[in-house]
Amino acid sequence: MHRDSLWLGPAKKLFRNAAVVFGTLTALIYAYLIFGQFAFEDPIGMYEMIRPAGRPIVAAMLLCILGTFLCSSIYFSDTKGAIETEPHGFFDVLSLVASRMAMIMTAFIVVVMFYEVVSRYVFASPTLWANELSLWLAAFVFLFAGQYAMQQRSHIRIYVIYDVMPRWAQKTSDIISTVLIVFFAFAMIWGGYNDAATRFMRMETFGTAWDPPIPGVVKPAILFIIALVAVQAVSNLISDWNKTPEHIGHDDIDEVDIENIRKTLER
Repeated sequence: MHRDSLWLGPAKKLFRNAAVVFGTLTALIYAYLIFGQFAFEDPIGMYEMIRPAGRPIVAAMLLCILGTFLCSSIYFSDTKGAIETEPHGFFDVLSLVASRMAMIMTAFIVVVMFYEVVSRYVFASPTLWANELSLWLAAFVFLFAGQYAMQQRSHIRIYVIYDVMPRWAQKTSDIISTVLIVFFAFAMIWGGYNDAATRFMRMETFGTAWDPPIPGVVKPAILFIIALVAVQAVSNLISDWNKTPEHIGHDDIDEVDIENIRKTLER
């Protein structure tokens, strides 16, 4: 990662400090909750963590986790990887923030599954929440990754055909693909809005022992992030309109990727 700021400027240090503060508060509250498992008659467990009504400490814990997550994602989005493209405009930055959210969530899923494996096979005490929490996070990783792939122009494109087209034909192809993406997003939102709104308003749960509101949260998120992907596609079209397209020959794709990976690992 480069150390130069992409878009935050002096605010980069502010978000870093905010992430540290929220992370510290999260750790302190977590230590308090762990202490309560042994000291209190009515301890707060994972079941209460998704039902904060009437429990101020749970609401504070969730807010601190959210603050840590958002501030960390914004802070890390201000750095550019060796194989990443430069962001141009608000929606590119938004997609970069989403990509950092997906990266943090992926690491968190690894921690959750490691905890479950140790708890199940070492202490013979499996959890009721690890599988559902992993599914919950993985759903957002998948959605955010799609938004990031659109911003990075990493979606499928048949370069063998695209590269031999004249520029006007390339622009026409870009317009057609963007229109199809926008139409798909419109159709998904049109067809799924009522169902998503119903699930969200009643905060539909998963029907398991932990019973998290996965359907009530994920279904609206699907439509919202699909809309962002469509907006990102339009932003890409506008941003790339007057650019000279990058020609990628089929004989040198592997060499370019391998060299970029080697440079990234060396850093």
